[in-house]
This record gives sequence, C-alpha cells and structure tokens, in this order.
Amino acid sequence: MTLRDDSDLARLTDALLSAARKAGATEADAVAVAAEALSVDVRAGALEHAERAEGVEIGLRVLIGGRQACVSASDRSTRTIEEMAQRAVAMAREAPVDDAVGLAAPDQLADLRDGVGLELEDGRPAPEPDLLLDLALRAEAAALGVEGVRIAEAASASSMTRRLWLAGSNGFSGGYGRSSHGISTVAITGDGTAMERDWASESRVWAEDLPPPEQIGRLAGERTVARRGARKPPTGTFPILYDERVAATLIGHLLSAVNGSAVARGASWLRNDLGQPVLPAGFDLTEDPRLPRYPASRPFDGEGLATAARRIVADGVLQGWTLDLATARKLGMESTASAVRGTSAPPSPGVSNVALTPGTASRDDLIRDMGRGLVVTSMLGASINPTTGDYSRGAAGFWVENGQIAWPVNECTIAGSLREMLMRITAANDLPDWRSHRVPSLLVEGMTVAGS
Repeated sequence: MTLRDDSDLARLTDALLSAARKAGATEADAVAVAAEALSVDVRAGALEHAERAEGVEIGLRVLIGGRQACVSASDRSTRTIEEMAQRAVAMAREAPVDDAVGLAAPDQLADLRDGVGLELEDGRPAPEPDLLLDLALRAEAAALGVEGVRIAEAASASSMTRRLWLAGSNGFSGGYGRSSHGISTVAITGDGTAMERDWASESRVWAEDLPPPEQIGRLAGERTVARRGARKPPTGTFPILYDERVAATLIGHLLSAVNGSAVARGASWLRNDLGQPVLPAGFDLTEDPRLPRYPASRPFDGEGLATAARRIVADGVLQGWTLDLATARKLGMESTASAVRGTSAPPSPGVSNVALTPGTASRDDLIRDMGRGLVVTSMLGASINPTTGDYSRGAAGFWVENGQIAWPVNECTIAGSLREMLMRITAANDLPDWRSHRVPSLLVEGMTVAGS
C-alpha cells in the first residue's frame, strides 16, 4: 500500500463497513491507519541502531441497540475483515446496554474531510538513513563538545509519515496524512553515585522547522553539566517554579479534571466547578485544533465532527468540559468535537493544541522574586488523587537562594492541592512554540518540599 494514496485506505474502511452490515450491525465506523517510520540511534560516534517500520492497522466498531464492541487487526485480507465483523457483532450482542453510545447524526458531520490548509505533512519523501545518521552524529558531537560531559548516552533522529482514514455508516468518509521529524540527545556527567544526566529533544511536523542538531545536542550537554553536584533540598514550605519543560504537566492535571469521561463518572476534583474560577483572573486556557503545522492539529475529530477553536478557561473561569458524543449525551450537553481514537478502542474525549496565557515577567524575574525556593526541571513518579486533587510528585531541579540559582537538586518530593496550586500560579513570558501543550514557566506559591 502506498502511504500517499488515500483511496486504498478508503477502500479498506468501506470493506469493513460492508462486512459489519452483512454480519448484522445496526451502525458501524471503521478506521484504517498506514504508517512508515525510520529512526537512527548513535553512540560514541558510530551507528548503534537503525530501525525501519511500516504497516497498516485497521479497526472496526459496531453498534447494536446501545451495545458496542471494537476489534482491530494488522492483516487486511478479505477473510480477516469478514472475521473481524462477525467477532465484533458477537461481542456487541453480549455487551451491556449504554444508551449514550452512537454515531453522529449526518447533520453533525464535518464538511472539511481532509487536511487541506493545515499543512500537516511536508510532502518530503522518506529520508535516507544516511541523512538521519548525520543529524544524530552532529547532535551527539555537540553534546560531547560541552566541557564536563563524560558521554552522550544516546542521540537519535527520526522521521515518520502517517495516514488515517475514518468512515462510518452515517455517511462520513475522510482522512488526512501527518509527518513528524525529531532529534534528541541524552548526556551524562560524573560517575557512580555522582552521575547525573539530562536531555534535549525537539520534534516538528515539517523537517525544515527543526532547529539545527548542534543546538539540540549543545543544550543537552549544558543542562547535564549544570546538574553536577546535585543534592537534596531542605524540607519545608516554599515557592516552586515549574520550568516550561515541565509546566505543561501541571496544566495537564487540569485538563484531565475537565475531561468528560472523568466528569461523567464523578471522578474529577472539578466536577462541581463549571462556571467557577479554576485559575487566577486574567488566565485563558485555549484549544485550537486547526493550527497549521502543529503536531495535534486535525480537521475533524474521531467521530467525524468538525473541530474548532474554543476556550476551556476564560479569565480564570471554567467554561466547559472536553466532550465526545457519548460523554456529551451522558451530561446532557453537546460534543466539543474532542473525540480521539485508535483502531482498537471506542472514541474518548481528548484535547489537541492547547495554550495558556503567558505572563509579562521573564523566568529569571520570577526566580529573582521568589527569593528562596525550588525550580523544577524534571519529574518522576506521581501520586495524584483525581477525585480530590491531592498532588504529590518526585522532582529534580535547582535550589534558589536570594533570588539566584544556588545548586542543583535531586531526590525530593513536592506536594500540595491542585485546586489551591492552580489558583496561585504566576506565569512567565516564555511560552514555547510548536508543542501540542504550550505552557510557560509557572511559579506556584506555598508548596511542600520534602528533601533532607
């Protein structure tokens, strides 16, 4: 199958729908995904690993009287498609009834059914392995060129092209392609218990938008060297600055809490806060699924509804939930065209390109003003109670004394209440570009730090 030929994928989904109707399904939708990927890893100035992968995955969802079932396969033979349909129908007949499941009505479906105008693929042919090898070697050399870096643990470059086609018995049929290019480097300094590592990585939809590999490798090396001599911070209550590398994780907890699946189950700490302040005044949290060249952009959602920009939070006040058709029906609302799906599971709500309002002060200004506290640059492990919002995570970064970074930190835990934390944030002006979650560095007052 040719990745750039949508007609093959469309024929696959048509065959799946036809088999589903023949097997007894009342409604059905089908997904076909074709992907081709190449990645190269280097170490010590030589190729360590190269991998090329390509394939096609197909998925079928059938609905019978409020019951649904999903099946998937990587074989696309006629026999497999017929067996998938028969198996899905048999499974659906044994599934519990859920009156909220069902396809979109024809008048709900998107008019735009391809990626025209979104620039989701750069149109380049698949790169030769030698090109990716050169990019990875240049990134590794730049990391090793930073004084204090002992080894580059890994340096890699990758490229992928992916095409998706979605079709339903409600008349929807559409698809689009997406390209992705990336470079990453991990560097190490020190030995034994004094060993520290850090990384840098960038990915873009268009290869020409990637920064030079030397820039990525050098940044990985500089971040790593800055971590030499890391130790535990003091224990107490301090301000914490979430560096823009990790600030999106904090906003990610808010996004999880406004997800329709969690709200419908009553498993969200924001389930009663629609129309209430969840961020300080002046903050907007927006979603725009149609930003050209952005990694999560899409013309329609996983149920064929037209995507559109929306404000999740406006001036600090929660405006609405993130909903697919099923969760919208359960909550008596309209879908926000937020369905995401793969080949093996039914749709569920999810966000695409989100951005938080940046502040006017620089990251350095916030560090200066915090006086004494912690800058977090990486996180590990998590204990988050989705119902209460209680928050605890392992963290590493830098200790701040007298408004200046004093020394690197590792092996500490930070804790608080998400509701209180989010209402006490101050944003820096370093809003990053090209990411699906664009969040600047965030200062949070009065969090608990458990260290030495």
